[in-house]
Amino acid sequence: MTFEKISSRKIYEQIADRLKQHILEGGWKRGDKLPSTKELSEQFQVGRSTMREALSALKAMGLIEIRQGEGCFVRSADPSELEMPSFAPLLLGKDAIFELMEARMALEAANASIAATRRTEEDLAAFRALLHSMQERLGDEAYGEAADIEFHRLMSKATHNSIMVRLLETISSQMEAAIRDARRIQLYGSKKVSVRLWEEHEAIFQAVEAENPARAESEMRSHLAHVERVLREYVQ
Repeated sequence: MTFEKISSRKIYEQIADRLKQHILEGGWKRGDKLPSTKELSEQFQVGRSTMREALSALKAMGLIEIRQGEGCFVRSADPSELEMPSFAPLLLGKDAIFELMEARMALEAANASIAATRRTEEDLAAFRALLHSMQERLGDEAYGEAADIEFHRLMSKATHNSIMVRLLETISSQMEAAIRDARRIQLYGSKKVSVRLWEEHEAIFQAVEAENPARAESEMRSHLAHVERVLREYVQ
């Protein structure tokens, strides 16, 4: 009697591979919008959280772009553009998570500093709209998490450096997969904490708006140090 080898890969990884193959084979082309998370979940017969993890993996590869309130769009169908680092094998213990936090701190501090010297009026308008929306929906867990991710994406975008954007997407996607539940519960479930996070984001924005790279970097480091303290308590 023989048995097929049991796959140890997670379901979301298998789904991500199938979606990746579909894109690379031309099923979806650059700029195409993917079906909604709900539709994909139904097609694969999995929960939405599993599908979100699969989409986050594609985002980390540079295959898709996730636009808040709009959906997922194909970013690239060229295999040569997908050679970005993958940290998935590392995410087996808390030490790897802390290393990701450290890497994120260094990258985002640099992003804030660069953004303060390169931001455009269009960048500032996007920040203002997002911060206004964040302030109006303090305490909304799901929105708070999505808006936080969008704020940091806008910051990387304001560097006008595509490599910085890709690096942040890679690190952030791995962080989201590793500590999504912890972050939502510890950071966005409390209105008091949400207010403080909004104030920190506002301080970073004001430094960027004032074209003050040193202050922008300092405010970003202060913000991420606060987030890291909260998450370390949960992870440990």
